[in-house]
Parts: sequence; structure tokens; C-alpha cells
Amino acid sequence: MNQGFEKFQKLSRCLICSSRQLHAYKRATFDFERLSKEHVKITDSEYGKIWNLDECEECGHIFANPAPAPEFIFTLYSQIEDPAYDEEAEGRSKNFLKILTKLEKLLPAKGTLFDVGAATGVLLNCARQRGWETDGIEASRWAIKFAEKKYHLPLQQGFFEETELKPDAYQALTMVDFLEHTPKPREALAKAQAILKKGGILCLVTPDVHSLAAKVAGKKWWHFRPAHLSYFSWKSLSRLLYSSGFKPIKKRRYSWTFSANYLFSRKKFFHFLSLSPSITSFLKRIPIKLALGDSFEIYATKD
Repeated sequence: MNQGFEKFQKLSRCLICSSRQLHAYKRATFDFERLSKEHVKITDSEYGKIWNLDECEECGHIFANPAPAPEFIFTLYSQIEDPAYDEEAEGRSKNFLKILTKLEKLLPAKGTLFDVGAATGVLLNCARQRGWETDGIEASRWAIKFAEKKYHLPLQQGFFEETELKPDAYQALTMVDFLEHTPKPREALAKAQAILKKGGILCLVTPDVHSLAAKVAGKKWWHFRPAHLSYFSWKSLSRLLYSSGFKPIKKRRYSWTFSANYLFSRKKFFHFLSLSPSITSFLKRIPIKLALGDSFEIYATKD
């Protein structure tokens, strides 16, 4: 790995509103200086492991501080290999089809759709099958090769916030579980605003740090994990949207569908089940819907 850059940076201002009025929210529960590509895989199960988190007294945004420098975190994401992600392609497709259905109610003519953090291309494959013209960007070189081989989807490789993209080019843009990962949330929304056509729709999914599920789970909340650098409330998220030139038009709670095998594999207690191929095969055929209500699903128009 290139060592010619700083791995971590101490932040003096809020990532959303630039306020200097920050205070400690939670202290780190893992040695973040040993951060590796394994910590930032989509399917990691290191729940409860967090950075030092600060909270902004102005907008309520909660974020890692110190945080990984953008070049460092992009280097890690570019090296990720995560075969377990596509093993859940069927369940993920069900999740994404709900998003596409809502987008199509807002944009009946469909058109061009750009997916940020496209992973192995599951969402874009679903969109293409429904008549959308598709494009997207992904950091992981492995995921890009996988998307090309399995779905014949060409994806751009790079860091969304810093990649030159054609302005005013897309009717819709999806950011599903992306915004909490980036060290540059304002730049990400600014880029989304720039490449969407006027009246285009942004679909944004990200965890709600003040949700009931987060409060009940406490320090074991499954969104407290090393890969997540930001935690949004509606106050901080709406501020980011409006300041970036977006008008929220629909807000709901996101739900996931996973196989029983995937959910059991998240817990070490159930790892013995993986020793039996027949049990694993059976569990993969059992879909389980998780409607925990702990993530926002936002649709917003470009003003």
C-alpha cells in the first residue's frame, strides 16, 4: 500500500454545517489505527465497533474524529473482495426492486439512472431489466470485475466525489448505504446535484442514529461498525439535503430482505450451521424481512 499520505485526519469543523461547536459523543471501541480492508467490507459483522465519535452542537451530525483520510479509505475500498455480498443477490434484489418501483412512480418515463457505490451491480441489473439506462461507480476493483462477468455491466472505478462525471446527465441517482461510508458527505451530495438533470430524483438510504432500534440496541446496534464514518439524524440529513440543492419529497423507513443463512452467519454462535452444506442450502432458501425502522429512505428532487 502507498504510504505517501496521512492515514488519519483530525477534524475541527462539522462535516455538514462547518460549525466548530463539537463535543465527544462516544469513544472508540476498536483500535482504528489498525484499520484494514477487512473492516470496511459490506458484509463485515463487527457490530458495536466504532471510532471516536464527535457530535455537532449546531446540526446534530455525528462523525468519526479523527477520521480516515479520503485517500487512505479509498485505497482500502479499492482492495475489497467480498464474495458473500453477491451470495445474497436474490434478497438484495427484492430490496432494490422496492426502490425502483417508487422511483418509477415519480419518474414514469424512467430514463438514465446512476448508482453510487454500485458494489457488484445488483441494483443496476434490476434497473436495466425494468427499462432504465444504467450507469454507476464503485471503488472495489474486484466488484467491478464481478459485475462485468456476471451481469455484463460496465461500471466506473473510482471515488464518486472526486471522479469527473458529465453534468445534468441523469434522471435518477441512488445512494443506498453509501453516505455513512464517505469522509466527504457534502461533496457527495454536491456531485449528485451536479450530475442530475433539473427535476431529477435522488434516492438516499442511510442509518438513523436516533431511531428506536438504535436506542434499544445501544452499543450493539448493527450500524455501529468500523466502515461507518457518519451517523445522521433527520435534523442533520435534511440540512445536508437542502444546503446541497435538494428538496425532500418522500420520507419512509427502509427494510431489508436477507436469507436466514446470511443472518445466522452474522453471529459466531451459529457458525456451526455452516459445517453442513444441506443446512446451509436450506437456510439460503428462507427469506427474512427485517423492518427495523432504523434507516431513512429519502426521495428528493433537484431544485
